[in-house]
Amino acid sequence: MFKINNLNVSVNDKNILNNLNVELPDGQIHVIMGKNGIGKSTLCKVIMNYPGYTKKGNIVFNNKDLLKMSTYEIAKEGVMLISQNPVSIEGVSNAEALRTALKERNEGTLDIFKFNKEMEEICDKLALDRSFIHKDINVGASGGERKKIELLHMGILKPKFIILDELDSGLDVDSLRITSENIKKYKAENPSTSILIITHHPKILEYLHPDYVHIMNNGKIIKTGNYDLAMEVEKNGYNYFKDSNNDITKEVTNE
Repeated sequence: MFKINNLNVSVNDKNILNNLNVELPDGQIHVIMGKNGIGKSTLCKVIMNYPGYTKKGNIVFNNKDLLKMSTYEIAKEGVMLISQNPVSIEGVSNAEALRTALKERNEGTLDIFKFNKEMEEICDKLALDRSFIHKDINVGASGGERKKIELLHMGILKPKFIILDELDSGLDVDSLRITSENIKKYKAENPSTSILIITHHPKILEYLHPDYVHIMNNGKIIKTGNYDLAMEVEKNGYNYFKDSNNDITKEVTNE
């Protein structure tokens, strides 16, 4: 179970998130949608406890408050952020990083043959050249390749809770289809995994059908509904939901 309770976040005395509440049961897919610049990516960083933010409230995953844990501890707990703009890391290959992560989690034990075979199989499913296995992380990779490399890491590390921050950003139609289908297959193979999708465009939801859709504005959730709510966004835009009397959605609940 993942739950955000009364989360308030500011940076440089500017309020970004205001009394934000979201509950995401195991195995569900939830979406937070909203205009650019309203705090969606900030929320992703705060979940991973990036430094530089003033925070009040709590973020609970598996009965642990993530705001009291380091980013390393959060990742080890099984939370993974697939970033909108994955960074390059020179001097560390994807294989080296993933081997180290698995050894940390498994206390030093690792079947190298199985590990190498699994990496190759995941690359093939993602239509990602196998040469990236031994290349430095994201160095020389295009935007679409970087997203696929993130999914390679996901497939190896097998997180319990996945945050997709604007996955569709920078992807062409084919790459979006391939990445979304791989996430969908991962979810089917790991049904207890929860996924939080952060986006401003509903196209990705055609592949990853959510259980709930949340509309975010002014740093808080203003409406919650099902997939039909995302289609209303596509049809009417976000300004439509400034009017709380619109009854196309329901008020936020903890169902």
